[in-house]
Amino acid sequence: MTVDTLRFATAGSVDDGKSTLVGRLLHDSKSVLTDQLEAVAHASRNRGQDTPDLALLTDGLRAEREQGITIDVAYRYFATPKRRFILADTPGHVQYTRNMVTGASTAELAIILVDARHGVVEQTRRHAAVAAMLRVPHVVLAVNKMDLVGYEEREFERIAEDFAGHAAELGLPGFTPIPVSALVGDNVVDRSAHMDWYTGPALLEFLENVPVGTDAASAAPARFPVQYVIRHGEVRYYAGQLVSGALRVGDRVTVHPSGETSEITGIDVLGVPEEEAHAPQSISVRLADQRDVSRGDMISSGTETPALTQDVRAAVCHLADRPLRVGDHVLLRHTTRTVKAIVKDLAGAAELSVNDLGRITLRTAEPLALDDYAVSRRTGAFILVDHADGATLTAGMVELS
Repeated sequence: MTVDTLRFATAGSVDDGKSTLVGRLLHDSKSVLTDQLEAVAHASRNRGQDTPDLALLTDGLRAEREQGITIDVAYRYFATPKRRFILADTPGHVQYTRNMVTGASTAELAIILVDARHGVVEQTRRHAAVAAMLRVPHVVLAVNKMDLVGYEEREFERIAEDFAGHAAELGLPGFTPIPVSALVGDNVVDRSAHMDWYTGPALLEFLENVPVGTDAASAAPARFPVQYVIRHGEVRYYAGQLVSGALRVGDRVTVHPSGETSEITGIDVLGVPEEEAHAPQSISVRLADQRDVSRGDMISSGTETPALTQDVRAAVCHLADRPLRVGDHVLLRHTTRTVKAIVKDLAGAAELSVNDLGRITLRTAEPLALDDYAVSRRTGAFILVDHADGATLTAGMVELS
């Protein structure tokens, strides 16, 4: 049996109990090494606590934050018999919005944590906005600290209804609310005996069974950004990662931005000839004709071709400490292509400061082959880079419609 992998991110406001939830998930799924657990138990006793404080399992990350690490997302790896997991543990403070964007950008699921006593707060809405902007396919609303509101069903329903209203405004396609108590362990790995009114899955059960997106990526239109051109005698091999769709020997393909067409005569996967390849395999391709293909070009097949444009509109999160202003000259990196660009408009804003979410219009010096981010998170995403020092400035999600 093939065991697949789910990448998911966590987000929560200060004191919502995210560290405890992550610790409980790791502990109850038996993903904590014995020496780690002993260290946590020892530290807890030194603090006068009778039971291990599972939040201490993430204390190393908090110490790193205090040292001023820029991209302070901790990746944790664990597995159950049903699935492997890559957890991006992101900070919740408003000043770390850029870090949530980093952690959630590749996630297929986001867990947004709220305190049952406080319900939906400003940071909850901001986390939901980031999840919607990044088109995270699945969202879990984990209503934590249910033990502190007497495990009352009406409190849980009130928060879920409040969040549903914000989700609808943001265009979030849907979410799954789960009542939990990370401190006690209710509905985290095991179902709760205190909330018989809740008939849905525990959090880990949901994580083990939610669909992952590999099939969707394979079914999408074929997109193959060229990373390297390898010459072997008179033969050229175009190498890179097939980021979506499938390519087959005999397919008619188009090279962007030139628009030239050809036919695939060979596909190699790890040096072995194959008749077809599927995303996200790394491959090399041979074409029937001698075409002018170089790094940064995009090869596609079928009738669903990417949009070729020099005018880019996108939703963005500004990541850099220095602001972004209209008229700024930047470099735009999209898949394997880097082009010069100028900021034409910021949707009425004078500038974007660090952690700001906004919308942008850019004019590029050369055409780009783009997909809408809602269609493809790989070919619909880009970053803006400072042309002087190479610093990352802004993360963008293309909006074609």
